[in-house]
Amino acid sequence: IELLKVRGLSCDVAVNGEEAVKSCLDQKYDVVFMDCQMPTSDGYEATRQIREREKDGQHTYIVAMTAYAMSGDIEKCKAAGMDDYLSKPVDVSSLMRIITSCTTVRKYEIK
Repeated sequence: IELLKVRGLSCDVAVNGEEAVKSCLDQKYDVVFMDCQMPTSDGYEATRQIREREKDGQHTYIVAMTAYAMSGDIEKCKAAGMDDYLSKPVDVSSLMRIITSCTTVRKYEIK
């Protein structure tokens, strides 16, 4: 959250998978960073639910965030419907690369 705020960006936070799904249904986001290990329903299940409910060519760009970096994890995220993958601890340049590539934020605005 602080990494985004110091760059003039804003975000919402969901404390569990159910809140993440509800937030995505209630509002359009440029990018969703989905923690794979959340209570209630994990990030994989939340992503599946979001994908099932997308309509009319809508597509929420979802990035997996996980402490797991083992063989097959990226494939598991893709199979759930996630578009990209970041392992924890988060590398700031990778985070900003994703934000820049899928939002209206311009490279020269990111410090």
